[in-house]
Amino acid sequence: MTCITVRKAAAADAPAILALYRELRPHDPPIANDRLDLLWREVAEGPQSMVLVAECDEEVASTCMLATLANLASGGRPIGVIEHVVTAARFRRRGLSRRLLEFALMEAWQAGCCKVMLLSGMQRSEAHGLYEAVGFKGDVERGFVAKPPTTVFA
Repeated sequence: MTCITVRKAAAADAPAILALYRELRPHDPPIANDRLDLLWREVAEGPQSMVLVAECDEEVASTCMLATLANLASGGRPIGVIEHVVTAARFRRRGLSRRLLEFALMEAWQAGCCKVMLLSGMQRSEAHGLYEAVGFKGDVERGFVAKPPTTVFA
């Protein structure tokens, strides 16, 4: 590994990012090609969210999404949410995710966020250590997740 570059993703990164998502969530349904351009503009280029990447030798090796939510509490400061943190298996343990998360937090603080939330699977203790190392605390608030019943998408 000669170089790590962390930056906002560009549209040309979409195929590599989608491949990383498939590695993280192999059972997710694919996005229809006719929706991909619109979704990319909304998620990666929209005013409330961005997709970030870390490159290793000019190859996209890690990604995450940062969204900011408008907020009527905390003096109107937005809330940040980081989702879909994934590093390709062959690039793990090289500091990519750490640099990526530090960059995401810097973006959130520059946007004036009052806090940043990140959910992680209960079984992912190695990832939890990384999240704590960059400043997240797992014992400050408790996260809950609700998912739609399968019949909604049947």
